[in-house]
Amino acid sequence: MISLVSAAGLLAVSCTETPGEYIMSEGVPTVHYVRPVDVAASDSLLTSAYMDNMICIVGENLRSVQQLYFNDQKAILNNSYITDNTLLVTVPGEIPSEVSDKMYLITAAKDTVTHDFSVIIPGPTLSSLKCEYVPVGGTAVLYGDYFIDDPNVPFTMTFPNDVPVTNIISLTKNAVTFEVPEGAVEGKIEVSTIYGTATSAFHYMDSRGMMFEFDGVTNLTNHGWHNRVIASEGGLTGNYVQLGDGATELTHTSWGDGQFAFEYWCGDWNSPQNITSGDGIALYNLVDFSDFSNMSLKFEMFIPSSNPWSATAMQICFEGVDKVTLSGNPIDGEATVAGANAYAFNNEQNNLGTWGRAMYRPWTSTGSYHTDDEWITVTIPISEFKYDKDGAPTDNIAQSEKDFASLTIFMLGGGVEGVNCTPIVRIDNIRAVPNR
Repeated sequence: MISLVSAAGLLAVSCTETPGEYIMSEGVPTVHYVRPVDVAASDSLLTSAYMDNMICIVGENLRSVQQLYFNDQKAILNNSYITDNTLLVTVPGEIPSEVSDKMYLITAAKDTVTHDFSVIIPGPTLSSLKCEYVPVGGTAVLYGDYFIDDPNVPFTMTFPNDVPVTNIISLTKNAVTFEVPEGAVEGKIEVSTIYGTATSAFHYMDSRGMMFEFDGVTNLTNHGWHNRVIASEGGLTGNYVQLGDGATELTHTSWGDGQFAFEYWCGDWNSPQNITSGDGIALYNLVDFSDFSNMSLKFEMFIPSSNPWSATAMQICFEGVDKVTLSGNPIDGEATVAGANAYAFNNEQNNLGTWGRAMYRPWTSTGSYHTDDEWITVTIPISEFKYDKDGAPTDNIAQSEKDFASLTIFMLGGGVEGVNCTPIVRIDNIRAVPNR
């Protein structure tokens, strides 16, 4: 891409004249051939190109071109990129309604010159499900691109075990709304169009890397200073943890750990502490974090419209036993063991406020945020766990899987202020999964 942009810039200079001096010519254009924009590849001839790619048309009298179409889609012409002999243009990014595999060069006199040229439309891509845990019979939304429903080759979706989606509610190029079919089980979703087939990297009902589902599967829940509310009313798959009670105010200066913190600090009150099994297990002994740089933290979230979020960041912090444990008692094989603390958030000791964590703050783009009274899936790449307690970038980040022993979620500061609020944030199915 850098090469293409650089080359485009060079060619633009060669094609540009003083603004105001561009004069369209009369007559009709002639197209000799089409080539790449990249000067290094200019000897290659093109008979096709992907949508949104820039190409160079080589011919004669190209200043006579007033309009240019690929199939039935109009391209945007820039006079600075047109000379008598070259015309740089970006292939339109919209799907053609009628495919003729030709380009049409139209003059001011409406004379039209055609040239054989095919626009390559990519196969579908699957980005995410709005909520990965929509139950069978529920309405789900899949996001991606190039979702094309051709009359001759209809758009199809399939769940694991070849379970087809039979009720597509709406379909656009970038999103499909559908009813989750009977028989849908955990796994990848496949989409097919006339232009190809693609399979999701994410899983429907993803249970990989599950740490906290609050229903007794992993048996992990509150394990620190505070016992946050574990509720089930309005839940997605059963129990969930709730931050905020709808009455306690959240401000950018408040220390709201009584309502706005969820802590899982590994270990116990034994000496030595047990972190290999049971309640208090180190999370890296439950989930494989060996390739953490290519993983993401995921969870489902529900914020009611009656109690939106409009202040502070949600700071999400993994910590090793050298930073926090339940008791601080010795751990076999560990030279440094910290006790229960909130040093990552108040920076009281060992400069732990610089320790990398994620800053989730979706309200900052709109001023206030809720999830429209429905559950959504939140995805945060572990590569984004790179901010200090004030939201500034830090180099003090995870170096090994041992840095993933405990987890704290704390709504506090984070370098943003906002408007005081009384949010309710429900969270379920906290998991760490591979990106691909």
